[in-house]
Amino acid sequence: MSILKTENLQKIYGTGDAQVRALDHVNLDVEPGEFVSIVGTSGSGKSTLLHMLGGLDRPTAGRVFVDGEDIFAMKDDALTIFRRRKIGFVFQSYNLVPVLNVYENIALPIQLDGNAPDEAYMSRIIDMLGLDAKLQSLPDHLSGGQQQRVAIARALAAKPSIILADEPTGNLDSKTSQDVMGLLKITSRALSQTIVMITHNEEIAQMADRIVRIEDGRIVMR
Repeated sequence: MSILKTENLQKIYGTGDAQVRALDHVNLDVEPGEFVSIVGTSGSGKSTLLHMLGGLDRPTAGRVFVDGEDIFAMKDDALTIFRRRKIGFVFQSYNLVPVLNVYENIALPIQLDGNAPDEAYMSRIIDMLGLDAKLQSLPDHLSGGQQQRVAIARALAAKPSIILADEPTGNLDSKTSQDVMGLLKITSRALSQTIVMITHNEEIAQMADRIVRIEDGRIVMR
């Protein structure tokens, strides 16, 4: 069974002549453990699609299933809890909490859910991402690549069903981008983690198992 599935997903902004179909009947299936890149030009709908997949915005029509659950059938409070437990996010801007150290940033989503971190699992992630020596450092003492590795560790720590990565190398130079993508792929393989990433960078996209191309709100290659 697909870990992530959309059915006739639509997002329409405006009305009449000003109407914009950001997503136009998008159907997508992602299998457990798959690493998928979604590529497209600016305005193609890829960011809108990622927001729908993560439950960050509600569609005009259509459905999104994560781990068998119809996420938009949930009320807002239930969706917030589900998102925290089942979906990990990696953003271009890292979104780390500046007053928390590396370890605290990684553990934060788990603690917000009222749980204690799985220390053995956390140690494995931290080791795989090469963050052992930085656990007490604050984000502003880290390079961009190190901050993004912390963001990846944070996304993995709660053992989500899927990770959604929004231009995760967008703020990094080419070498650091390759390093971060290599680590993301290694961790996805080692942990059998499902990842969906959007990017405009064709070279970065090639590192995924499968490339999905979106144009004018429609999937044109899967």
